[in-house]
Amino acid sequence: MNSIEDLDINPKIKTSLKKVGLATFGKILTLSIQDIQRLAKLSYGEVTGVKTAIAQQVVTQPPLTAFDIQRGTEKCPESLKLGKLSTGCKQIDEVLRGGILTRGITEICGESASGKTQFCLQLCLSVQLPPDLGGLAAGAAYICTEDAFPSKRLGQIINYVSRRSERHRQIAFGDQIFIEHVPDLDSLNVCIHQKLPHLLSSGNVKLLVIDSVAAVFRSDYDLKDMYKRSKHMASLAASLQQLSSKYCLPVVCVNQVTDSMQTAVKSKVPALGLAWSNQVTSRLSLARTSRELDLPRTMLNGAVVGGFSTSIRTLEVVFAPNLPNLTIMYVIDQEGIKALT
Repeated sequence: MNSIEDLDINPKIKTSLKKVGLATFGKILTLSIQDIQRLAKLSYGEVTGVKTAIAQQVVTQPPLTAFDIQRGTEKCPESLKLGKLSTGCKQIDEVLRGGILTRGITEICGESASGKTQFCLQLCLSVQLPPDLGGLAAGAAYICTEDAFPSKRLGQIINYVSRRSERHRQIAFGDQIFIEHVPDLDSLNVCIHQKLPHLLSSGNVKLLVIDSVAAVFRSDYDLKDMYKRSKHMASLAASLQQLSSKYCLPVVCVNQVTDSMQTAVKSKVPALGLAWSNQVTSRLSLARTSRELDLPRTMLNGAVVGGFSTSIRTLEVVFAPNLPNLTIMYVIDQEGIKALT
Protein backbone atom coordinates (compact mmCIF):
# COMPACT_ATOMS: atom_id res chain seq x y z
CA MET A 1 0.00 0.00 0.00
CA ASN A 2 1.67 3.17 -1.22
CA SER A 3 -1.02 5.16 -3.07
CA ILE A 4 -3.51 7.71 -1.76
CA GLU A 5 -6.21 5.72 -3.57
CA ASP A 6 -6.00 3.22 -0.70
CA LEU A 7 -6.65 5.86 1.95
CA ASP A 8 -10.08 6.36 3.53
CA ILE A 9 -10.22 10.14 2.98
CA ASN A 10 -12.46 12.60 1.15
CA PRO A 11 -12.38 11.92 -2.65
CA LYS A 12 -12.09 15.68 -3.31
CA ILE A 13 -8.83 15.77 -1.32
CA LYS A 14 -7.53 12.80 -3.34
CA THR A 15 -8.33 14.59 -6.58
CA SER A 16 -6.60 17.79 -5.46
CA LEU A 17 -3.48 15.87 -4.49
CA LYS A 18 -3.32 13.87 -7.73
CA LYS A 19 -3.67 17.01 -9.84
CA VAL A 20 -0.37 18.33 -8.46
CA GLY A 21 1.41 14.98 -8.64
CA LEU A 22 1.11 14.00 -4.98
CA ALA A 23 -0.29 10.51 -5.48
CA THR A 24 2.13 8.42 -3.36
CA PHE A 25 2.94 8.28 0.34
CA GLY A 26 6.58 9.12 -0.23
CA LYS A 27 5.93 12.36 -2.06
CA ILE A 28 3.45 13.55 0.57
CA LEU A 29 5.56 12.65 3.59
CA THR A 30 8.66 14.40 2.23
CA LEU A 31 6.86 17.73 1.90
CA SER A 32 5.89 20.05 4.72
CA ILE A 33 2.27 20.80 5.54
CA GLN A 34 2.70 24.36 4.26
CA ASP A 35 4.09 23.18 0.91
CA ILE A 36 1.19 20.77 0.38
CA GLN A 37 -1.31 23.51 1.30
CA ARG A 38 0.21 25.82 -1.27
CA LEU A 39 0.41 23.22 -4.06
CA ALA A 40 -2.95 21.45 -3.59
CA LYS A 41 -4.96 24.45 -2.28
CA LEU A 42 -6.02 22.51 0.83
CA SER A 43 -6.58 23.67 4.40
CA TYR A 44 -4.22 22.96 7.28
CA GLY A 45 -6.68 20.50 8.80
CA GLU A 46 -7.12 18.61 5.52
CA VAL A 47 -3.37 18.18 4.99
CA THR A 48 -2.87 17.12 8.62
CA GLY A 49 -5.61 14.52 8.20
CA VAL A 50 -3.92 13.12 5.08
CA LYS A 51 -0.54 12.85 6.81
CA THR A 52 -2.10 11.18 9.85
CA ALA A 53 -3.89 8.63 7.65
CA ILE A 54 -0.64 7.82 5.84
CA ALA A 55 1.27 7.49 9.13
CA GLN A 56 -1.26 4.97 10.42
CA GLN A 57 -0.77 2.87 7.29
CA VAL A 58 3.04 3.13 7.22
CA VAL A 59 3.73 2.38 10.89
CA THR A 60 3.25 -1.38 11.27
CA GLN A 61 5.04 -1.86 14.62
CA PRO A 62 4.03 -0.43 18.00
CA PRO A 63 6.11 2.54 19.16
CA LEU A 64 9.18 1.79 21.27
CA THR A 65 10.53 3.78 24.18
CA ALA A 66 14.18 4.17 25.15
CA PHE A 67 13.40 2.00 28.18
CA ASP A 68 12.19 -0.83 25.91
CA ILE A 69 15.45 -0.75 23.94
CA GLN A 70 17.68 -0.49 27.01
CA ARG A 71 15.96 -3.33 28.87
CA GLY A 72 15.34 -5.48 25.80
CA THR A 73 11.64 -5.97 26.54
CA GLU A 74 9.34 -8.18 24.46
CA LYS A 75 8.28 -5.16 22.36
CA CYS A 76 11.88 -4.56 21.26
CA PRO A 77 12.87 -6.45 18.07
CA GLU A 78 16.10 -8.46 18.08
CA SER A 79 17.75 -6.01 15.67
CA LEU A 80 17.52 -3.23 18.30
CA LYS A 81 18.44 -5.12 21.46
CA LEU A 82 21.69 -3.93 23.03
CA GLY A 83 24.09 -6.61 24.20
CA LYS A 84 27.49 -6.40 25.89
CA LEU A 85 30.81 -8.09 25.13
CA SER A 86 33.13 -8.80 28.04
CA THR A 87 36.56 -7.14 28.05
CA GLY A 88 38.13 -10.20 29.65
CA CYS A 89 38.45 -8.51 33.06
CA LYS A 90 35.61 -8.90 35.55
CA GLN A 91 36.32 -5.62 37.36
CA ILE A 92 36.45 -3.58 34.16
CA ASP A 93 33.22 -5.24 32.98
CA GLU A 94 31.51 -4.20 36.20
CA VAL A 95 32.57 -0.57 35.73
CA LEU A 96 31.48 -0.63 32.05
CA ARG A 97 28.16 -2.21 33.07
CA GLY A 98 28.81 -5.48 31.29
CA GLY A 99 31.49 -4.60 28.75
CA ILE A 100 31.48 -2.84 25.38
CA LEU A 101 28.26 -2.41 23.40
CA THR A 102 27.47 -4.92 20.66
CA ARG A 103 26.09 -2.11 18.48
CA GLY A 104 27.95 0.75 16.84
CA ILE A 105 31.62 1.71 16.71
CA THR A 106 33.75 1.60 19.85
CA GLU A 107 37.00 3.52 19.49
CA ILE A 108 40.09 2.56 21.50
CA CYS A 109 42.53 5.49 21.39
CA GLY A 110 45.85 6.09 23.08
CA GLU A 111 49.56 6.57 22.58
CA SER A 112 52.09 3.81 21.95
CA ALA A 113 52.44 1.16 24.69
CA SER A 114 49.15 2.16 26.36
CA GLY A 115 47.65 -1.29 25.76
CA LYS A 116 45.36 -0.71 22.75
CA THR A 117 46.30 -3.88 20.85
CA GLN A 118 46.30 -5.87 24.10
CA PHE A 119 42.74 -4.70 24.76
CA CYS A 120 41.67 -5.80 21.27
CA LEU A 121 43.30 -9.22 21.62
CA GLN A 122 41.38 -9.82 24.82
CA LEU A 123 38.14 -8.93 23.06
CA CYS A 124 39.00 -11.46 20.34
CA LEU A 125 39.22 -14.15 23.01
CA SER A 126 36.23 -12.98 25.05
CA VAL A 127 33.92 -13.03 22.01
CA GLN A 128 34.52 -16.78 21.69
CA LEU A 129 33.21 -17.48 25.20
CA PRO A 130 29.59 -18.61 25.72
CA PRO A 131 27.05 -15.86 26.58
CA ASP A 132 26.91 -16.81 30.28
CA LEU A 133 30.64 -15.98 30.49
CA GLY A 134 30.26 -12.64 28.73
CA GLY A 135 31.01 -13.76 25.18
CA LEU A 136 29.02 -14.17 21.97
CA ALA A 137 30.06 -17.75 21.15
CA ALA A 138 31.62 -16.70 17.84
CA GLY A 139 34.91 -15.67 16.26
CA ALA A 140 36.52 -12.35 15.38
CA ALA A 141 37.77 -10.60 12.25
CA TYR A 142 40.98 -8.63 12.81
CA ILE A 143 42.12 -6.11 10.15
CA CYS A 144 45.70 -4.83 10.50
CA THR A 145 46.67 -1.59 8.73
CA GLU A 146 50.04 -0.93 10.38
CA ASP A 147 52.17 -3.64 11.98
CA ALA A 148 51.92 -7.38 11.51
CA PHE A 149 49.36 -9.17 13.63
CA PRO A 150 50.87 -9.90 17.10
CA SER A 151 50.44 -13.68 16.88
CA LYS A 152 53.19 -14.36 19.44
CA ARG A 153 51.50 -12.20 22.09
CA LEU A 154 48.14 -13.79 21.25
CA GLY A 155 49.62 -17.24 21.82
CA GLN A 156 50.93 -16.16 25.23
CA ILE A 157 47.51 -14.88 26.31
CA ILE A 158 45.74 -18.00 25.04
CA ASN A 159 48.18 -20.15 27.04
CA TYR A 160 47.08 -18.45 30.27
CA VAL A 161 43.39 -17.87 29.48
CA SER A 162 42.84 -21.53 28.58
CA ARG A 163 43.97 -22.50 32.10
CA ARG A 164 41.19 -20.58 33.85
CA SER A 165 38.62 -23.40 33.77
CA GLU A 166 37.64 -26.59 32.00
CA ARG A 167 35.21 -24.65 29.81
CA HIS A 168 38.05 -22.35 28.71
CA ARG A 169 40.24 -25.35 27.85
CA GLN A 170 37.56 -26.71 25.52
CA ILE A 171 37.66 -23.61 23.28
CA ALA A 172 40.17 -23.51 20.42
CA PHE A 173 40.77 -19.76 20.76
CA GLY A 174 43.37 -19.53 18.01
CA ASP A 175 41.16 -21.10 15.34
CA GLN A 176 38.43 -18.45 15.32
CA ILE A 177 40.37 -15.24 14.66
CA PHE A 178 40.42 -14.29 10.97
CA ILE A 179 43.24 -11.90 10.07
CA GLU A 180 43.61 -9.56 7.09
CA HIS A 181 46.43 -7.08 6.39
CA VAL A 182 45.54 -4.00 4.32
CA PRO A 183 48.04 -1.28 3.29
CA ASP A 184 45.69 1.56 2.30
CA LEU A 185 42.12 2.86 2.25
CA ASP A 186 41.24 1.24 -1.08
CA SER A 187 42.25 -2.18 0.22
CA LEU A 188 40.31 -1.56 3.43
CA ASN A 189 37.17 -0.68 1.47
CA VAL A 190 37.51 -3.83 -0.64
CA CYS A 191 37.81 -5.87 2.55
CA ILE A 192 34.77 -4.26 4.18
CA HIS A 193 32.48 -4.26 1.14
CA GLN A 194 33.45 -7.53 -0.54
CA LYS A 195 35.27 -9.91 1.80
CA LEU A 196 33.66 -9.25 5.18
CA PRO A 197 30.01 -9.75 4.14
CA HIS A 198 30.78 -13.32 3.02
CA LEU A 199 32.50 -14.03 6.34
CA LEU A 200 29.86 -12.37 8.52
CA SER A 201 26.90 -13.93 6.73
CA SER A 202 27.90 -17.33 8.11
CA GLY A 203 27.14 -16.12 11.64
CA ASN A 204 30.45 -17.49 12.93
CA VAL A 205 32.02 -14.05 13.43
CA LYS A 206 30.61 -11.53 15.94
CA LEU A 207 33.46 -9.01 16.36
CA LEU A 208 35.28 -6.74 13.93
CA VAL A 209 38.55 -5.04 14.91
CA ILE A 210 40.43 -2.47 12.78
CA ASP A 211 43.94 -1.78 14.10
CA SER A 212 44.27 1.03 13.32
CA VAL A 213 41.86 3.28 11.48
CA ALA A 214 44.21 6.27 11.74
CA ALA A 215 46.94 4.69 9.61
CA VAL A 216 44.92 4.77 6.37
CA PHE A 217 43.96 8.44 6.78
CA ARG A 218 47.08 10.14 8.13
CA SER A 219 49.50 9.71 5.23
CA ASP A 220 47.63 9.79 1.91
CA TYR A 221 46.06 13.26 2.14
CA ASP A 222 47.49 16.76 1.74
CA LEU A 223 46.12 19.82 3.53
CA LYS A 224 44.08 20.74 0.47
CA ASP A 225 42.40 17.31 0.59
CA MET A 226 40.91 17.59 4.11
CA TYR A 227 37.36 17.80 2.77
CA LYS A 228 37.91 14.66 0.72
CA ARG A 229 39.40 12.90 3.74
CA SER A 230 36.38 13.82 5.90
CA LYS A 231 34.06 12.49 3.21
CA HIS A 232 35.97 9.20 3.03
CA MET A 233 35.93 8.84 6.83
CA ALA A 234 32.17 9.38 6.93
CA SER A 235 31.70 6.80 4.17
CA LEU A 236 33.85 4.24 6.00
CA ALA A 237 32.04 4.82 9.29
CA ALA A 238 28.65 4.47 7.61
CA SER A 239 29.72 1.11 6.15
CA LEU A 240 30.93 -0.07 9.56
CA GLN A 241 27.71 1.05 11.25
CA GLN A 242 25.73 -0.82 8.61
CA LEU A 243 27.72 -4.01 9.21
CA SER A 244 27.25 -3.65 12.96
CA SER A 245 23.49 -3.23 12.59
CA LYS A 246 22.96 -5.94 9.97
CA TYR A 247 25.06 -8.65 11.60
CA CYS A 248 24.61 -7.60 15.26
CA LEU A 249 28.30 -7.30 16.07
CA PRO A 250 30.51 -4.74 17.85
CA VAL A 251 33.00 -2.85 15.69
CA VAL A 252 36.21 -1.80 17.47
CA CYS A 253 38.49 0.77 15.83
CA VAL A 254 41.93 1.56 17.22
CA ASN A 255 42.97 5.20 16.89
CA GLN A 256 46.24 6.99 17.52
CA VAL A 257 46.71 10.28 19.38
CA THR A 258 48.36 13.54 18.44
CA ASP A 259 49.66 16.55 20.36
CA SER A 260 47.17 19.32 21.07
CA MET A 261 48.45 22.87 20.48
CA GLN A 262 45.35 24.64 21.80
CA THR A 263 46.51 24.89 25.42
CA ALA A 264 49.73 25.95 27.14
CA VAL A 265 50.02 22.50 28.74
CA LYS A 266 50.95 19.80 26.27
CA SER A 267 48.20 17.17 25.95
CA LYS A 268 47.21 14.29 23.72
CA VAL A 269 44.00 14.17 21.70
CA PRO A 270 42.63 11.44 19.41
CA ALA A 271 43.79 11.64 15.80
CA LEU A 272 41.55 12.37 12.78
CA GLY A 273 39.77 15.28 14.46
CA LEU A 274 36.09 16.08 14.80
CA ALA A 275 35.18 14.58 11.43
CA TRP A 276 35.94 11.10 12.78
CA SER A 277 34.77 11.74 16.37
CA ASN A 278 31.25 12.42 15.08
CA GLN A 279 31.15 8.92 13.56
CA VAL A 280 32.05 7.05 16.77
CA THR A 281 29.47 5.61 19.17
CA SER A 282 31.78 5.19 22.18
CA ARG A 283 35.33 6.32 22.88
CA LEU A 284 37.67 4.68 25.38
CA SER A 285 41.03 6.37 25.95
CA LEU A 286 44.03 4.37 27.23
CA ALA A 287 47.13 5.98 28.75
CA ARG A 288 50.37 4.82 30.34
CA THR A 289 51.42 6.59 33.53
CA SER A 290 54.89 7.04 34.99
CA ARG A 291 54.02 4.96 38.05
CA GLU A 292 54.95 1.29 38.33
CA LEU A 293 53.65 -1.62 40.37
CA ASP A 294 55.41 -4.80 41.47
CA LEU A 295 53.17 -7.73 40.58
CA PRO A 296 53.39 -10.62 43.07
CA ARG A 297 54.52 -14.00 41.75
CA THR A 298 51.59 -16.46 41.78
CA MET A 299 50.65 -19.76 40.13
CA LEU A 300 47.71 -20.32 37.79
CA ASN A 301 47.13 -24.04 37.22
CA GLY A 302 50.84 -24.68 36.90
CA ALA A 303 51.72 -21.42 35.09
CA VAL A 304 53.63 -18.57 36.71
CA VAL A 305 51.85 -15.21 36.74
CA GLY A 306 53.42 -11.92 37.85
CA GLY A 307 56.81 -11.61 39.46
CA PHE A 308 57.87 -8.40 37.69
CA SER A 309 57.27 -4.64 37.65
CA THR A 310 54.81 -3.10 35.20
CA SER A 311 53.48 0.36 34.44
CA ILE A 312 50.12 1.46 35.79
CA ARG A 313 47.79 2.44 32.97
CA THR A 314 44.41 4.18 32.87
CA LEU A 315 41.25 3.54 30.87
CA GLU A 316 38.94 6.56 30.54
CA VAL A 317 35.41 6.51 29.18
CA VAL A 318 35.49 9.74 27.17
CA PHE A 319 31.92 9.34 25.92
CA ALA A 320 29.42 6.52 25.55
CA PRO A 321 25.63 6.40 25.21
CA ASN A 322 25.27 4.17 28.29
CA LEU A 323 28.07 5.36 30.59
CA PRO A 324 29.19 8.48 32.46
CA ASN A 325 32.72 9.82 32.15
CA LEU A 326 34.94 7.67 34.40
CA THR A 327 38.51 6.38 34.72
CA ILE A 328 39.83 2.93 35.65
CA MET A 329 43.42 2.03 36.57
CA TYR A 330 44.82 -1.26 35.29
CA VAL A 331 48.02 -3.22 34.68
CA ILE A 332 49.06 -5.80 32.08
CA ASP A 333 50.55 -9.16 33.06
CA GLN A 334 50.92 -12.50 31.23
CA GLU A 335 47.16 -13.09 31.34
CA GLY A 336 46.30 -9.66 29.95
CA ILE A 337 44.65 -6.54 31.31
CA LYS A 338 43.68 -6.49 34.98
CA ALA A 339 41.95 -3.66 36.83
CA LEU A 340 43.42 -2.37 40.09
CA THR A 341 40.84 -2.74 42.84
